[in-house]
Order: sequence, then C-alpha cells, then structure tokens
Amino acid sequence: MRAQDIMTRPAVTVTPDVPIREAAALLVSHGFTALPVVDADQRMVGIVTEADLLHSRYDTRSESPSAPVQQVMTSPAFGMGAGSSVELLARVMLDDRVRCLPIIETSRVVGVVTRRDLVRALARTDTAIAADVRRRLDIYGGPREWSVDVHDGAVTISAEFVDTESARVVTALAEGVLGVATATVRTGRDSS
Repeated sequence: MRAQDIMTRPAVTVTPDVPIREAAALLVSHGFTALPVVDADQRMVGIVTEADLLHSRYDTRSESPSAPVQQVMTSPAFGMGAGSSVELLARVMLDDRVRCLPIIETSRVVGVVTRRDLVRALARTDTAIAADVRRRLDIYGGPREWSVDVHDGAVTISAEFVDTESARVVTALAEGVLGVATATVRTGRDSS
C-alpha cells in the first residue's frame, strides 16, 4: 500500500498570507493537525501545525490572530512522494514525531497522510480487506474463481493466469486496497 492509496485529497492548504485565525478554523473544521503552506503554484513552502498556532498565541511570541501564518509556520518543511510505502510513512511519522505528511507529486502538494489515515488502514478486518480485493479483481478480470486469503493484512491470491503480466497487475490491484500489508499471487503453475 502506498501514500496515494490512503492520502486525503485534495490537500487542504493555505498560502503564507492567510491569517492565523483562518488557518486555525480550517484545522478545526477538517479535524487536521497541520496544513501545508503553499505558494501560488501549489509548491510547499512550509507547514503550519496546531503546535505552531498555540505557540504563536500563548508562548512568548503572542502573535495576533490576524497575523499571517508565514510568521509562525515551520519552514523548510518536507513531504513524501505519492508512491512512498505506508511502512516508510509510519517510520518517518514515528521517528520525526510528526502527525501529518504532505504528499508531493511533480513538486506540488497533492494530498496529506495523517496518523489517523495509517490507523484507519490498520483497523480494517481481514474479511473487509478480502472483500475489497475480490471486488477489484472482479472489475479487472471479470468474475473468476479468485481464491483470496487474508491473514493480518497479508493477501494471498490463487488463480489460473495466462501470463505473468496478469499476475503483476493483480498484485498491484491488491496492494492498492486499504489495509493490505503485502500481496502474493499464486498461479496454477506455482503448484507444479
């Protein structure tokens, strides 16, 4: 599973000139902990977090709520690519103690992944994951005799395939399902 599979999109962003009060209202209304700060081309120039806003108001700075987020944002800030693995995102969030990672594609912010997004994937049951994998496989190849087994998010798909390219496509489809940790395809040829 990749960042693009679980990210919130489109990303809710602010520009550097947005007032602190407005950024705080966006955080509250969307239930976010951070907002990417972008320029006119949607390129990230910083990030404003709940902590930044609290420090700006109640710490030594005491910025006015009408001051621009540019005065309190964290800059430079980093993002991750849309193809980044969920495992890498989780490691970065834990190691760097961040709750939100902007997702960047061709230098522009296209989404965000939060700890909540990662926990949502973790919370899915194997039964729900298997049903979603089967649904994707049926859309791809029509109703076939797909055998889908899931254990702790590890998916094993068994079916007859004409070529290995189909097996690669099926693997990619399964890996895109929320909650899938790994996906393995076994063809009829694998058992011989």
